[in-house]
Amino acid sequence: MQFPESWLRQWCNPSMDTAQLADALTMAGIEVEDIAPAAMPCGVVVARIDSASVLPGQDRLRVCQVDAGTGRPCTVVCGAPNARPGIKVPLATLGATLTTAAATDPLVVRTQRFGDVASEGMLCSAHELGLGSDNAGLLELPDDAQLGVDVRTILHMDDALLTIKLTPNLAHCLSVHGVARELSALTQAPLTPRVFPEVAPTIPDILPLTVTAADLCGRFCGRIVRNVDARAPTPWWMRERLRRCGQRSISALVDISNYVMLESGQPSHVFDLDTLRDGLEVRWGRSGEVASLLHGATAAIDPHIGVIADSAGIQALAGIMGGSHSAVGDDTRNIYIEAAFWHPAAIAGRARALRLTSEAAHRFERGVDPSLTRAHLERITQLILDICGTPQTTVGPIDDHRVAMPVETTVSMRVARASKILGVALSPQQCLTALRSLGLEPTPYEDRIDVQVPPHRFDLRIEEDLVEEIARVIGYDTLPMTPPLAPAVGTLRPENTRSANTVRHAMAALGYQEVLQFSFCPEQWERDFAGNTNPVRLHNPIASDLSVLRSTLLGSLVDVQQRNQARKIQRVRVFEIGRVFAYDPTVGDTLQTVAGFAQPMRLAALACGPVDPLQWASPQRAVDFYDVKGDLESLLATTLSSKLECIAAEHPAMHPGRCARLRCDGVDVGVVGVLHPQWCQAYGLTQTPVLFEIDLDLVLRRAVPRFVPVPRLHPVERDVAVWVDESITAQALFATVHAAPCTIPLRDAVLFDVYRALSSPSTTPAHAAPAATCRQKSMGIRLTFTPDRVAISDADIEAAVATILSHLERELGAHLRT
Repeated sequence: MQFPESWLRQWCNPSMDTAQLADALTMAGIEVEDIAPAAMPCGVVVARIDSASVLPGQDRLRVCQVDAGTGRPCTVVCGAPNARPGIKVPLATLGATLTTAAATDPLVVRTQRFGDVASEGMLCSAHELGLGSDNAGLLELPDDAQLGVDVRTILHMDDALLTIKLTPNLAHCLSVHGVARELSALTQAPLTPRVFPEVAPTIPDILPLTVTAADLCGRFCGRIVRNVDARAPTPWWMRERLRRCGQRSISALVDISNYVMLESGQPSHVFDLDTLRDGLEVRWGRSGEVASLLHGATAAIDPHIGVIADSAGIQALAGIMGGSHSAVGDDTRNIYIEAAFWHPAAIAGRARALRLTSEAAHRFERGVDPSLTRAHLERITQLILDICGTPQTTVGPIDDHRVAMPVETTVSMRVARASKILGVALSPQQCLTALRSLGLEPTPYEDRIDVQVPPHRFDLRIEEDLVEEIARVIGYDTLPMTPPLAPAVGTLRPENTRSANTVRHAMAALGYQEVLQFSFCPEQWERDFAGNTNPVRLHNPIASDLSVLRSTLLGSLVDVQQRNQARKIQRVRVFEIGRVFAYDPTVGDTLQTVAGFAQPMRLAALACGPVDPLQWASPQRAVDFYDVKGDLESLLATTLSSKLECIAAEHPAMHPGRCARLRCDGVDVGVVGVLHPQWCQAYGLTQTPVLFEIDLDLVLRRAVPRFVPVPRLHPVERDVAVWVDESITAQALFATVHAAPCTIPLRDAVLFDVYRALSSPSTTPAHAAPAATCRQKSMGIRLTFTPDRVAISDADIEAAVATILSHLERELGAHLRT
């Protein structure tokens, strides 16, 4: 928020300079981000135009005779359309220096010739004086300005503009008077009391009003004013204060509303009374309604948006912005002034949801004092009468609806607790003095202080809030710099787990590079890569195409491949460790979880392009399913107590028949496969990537090393080949082999051959499988036995092999290939 120092000192004027004042505010938590001069012209005086004639041959230029109070008129050539006799304007004399925000170097005024006429100075606009962006005409000064006086004196240009940065809990400082109240508490300088003179009604007119949403509006005040002059100019002092606060002057009625908001923190709105039909209703919006707003845009309304409506439709968004239909204009004669208290919870986030920014919403969603709503309306009315009033102006009574005022609360604070938190010994009297200086009403007790929370302080709810207020008043710089005394206790990771950083290093050793992506993603990714039609949606996305939370990391990796492909990078190896999100009613609310939402960590990787970088030793080959599966098995080599199972499956993102579900200890833990050709085409990929995604918890496991004695006897190997059905996988074959009840321990089984005969039935031996039908295949297995006793014979080995073959025939229908 920006405001001039002179306006602040009008309410509270401590005996300190600008730098000291800014430092006092900053050390109290009201950070002063910037201090800038109001303007910096030098050598500019007040002058009066006595005559203005057209420069021969130049229709747009005028030759002005200007009196600057020196007794000798000077000639100035000016192109401003409002250069006319009788007005008083700023005159930059010869040698004057002008500095504007857009200029990098100051402008020095010198004599310039326009044909036969010499211009002896420069008549200035507000822009040329550094007072704003208005460059359409000369800045007209008040009629009572004395000729020859420095413009800096007339326009109070020695003022400083303070820009403060407020935290959300300091909503009571979103006005000049609010900051002055804090400054008075910090410096003990007196605070000028606010006066709200009551305007006596002269007519009984009241606009019918109904408040049907008590959870939206706590208090609503309105009054009718008839026969105002909407074309009346805004006084110079008000326009200048608005400009120095960063506000643009629009019209007198709008400027008055903005002025009171900056002065006291109460937003308001002025309706054109003649456009309203059958009174107003304050209610929640309805689905399908559309509001036309002041800045020309439209907003789609839903039941979570509060509105002010009449029988014709929505006339304003509650606490956010007025509507275009009932906006005041130059032809407005009768007005309805509204000032209300909107519950902060009913306004918070609504403007952002509608992609709007509003000074009113910024204040209402943090809290506006409901006890002064009527008084602020009196202040607005008085200003309208002073500026826009006419002899025919009449004022109606204030229609004050108290619907649901906030309940007064009491907060207790223990002095001992405050001393412990701040690390300094505090007396009860110190606490009472600090709290009273802030306008609070503390009540001391033996062991505590109770504070009745005033209506303008929405941030005081718990004991620690009062402790913070005391710290702000006594000054953060006075608190001792005591290091924390809490013992530092380290946590040890269990031996059977590894850190995520170890996994990152392992993936890097396999040739993958880590990428970091947003947890937000387009909704299209969820449908394509996860088959998810109900993703977790964001109420306020940072971009329209990042509207949901991802439930898979695969879409992010495909996006990385797209970016690399656009930069002619063909070989891509990337991985990401990140969190995914999904609805899950079984999840409770803990320190690490949010009720109703599952947020597991996943590891995903993508590979495409050649297996190896360009080299000469072997021909290039594109990466395939087994390369990525091998990388995954290498990553998990020291992790699993049992082998990782790959089971043929289908997945929305994967190619049918080239996808496997990953299972460990009977639990599905991830997926690996080739990207579906449909998505390769849809996303413009010239190379088909292979991807996997797996639960990070599984990857973080680590098998604890344990001692295994070296076998005393040599292992014994036997090779067998069996005919099995084409549908039998090697994994199923190995599982059956290891399940056979052998009397000799079987250490390992390795597949070394797969054979499919192409001979016709007439040439197929009688004892062989009908290979010509391609329904069966021969699988060669090397069995490795480890004897556990000294004496072992060939008969024992043959008996063990026979047991395995018998078990294969019984379970899989396999028979020995001879």
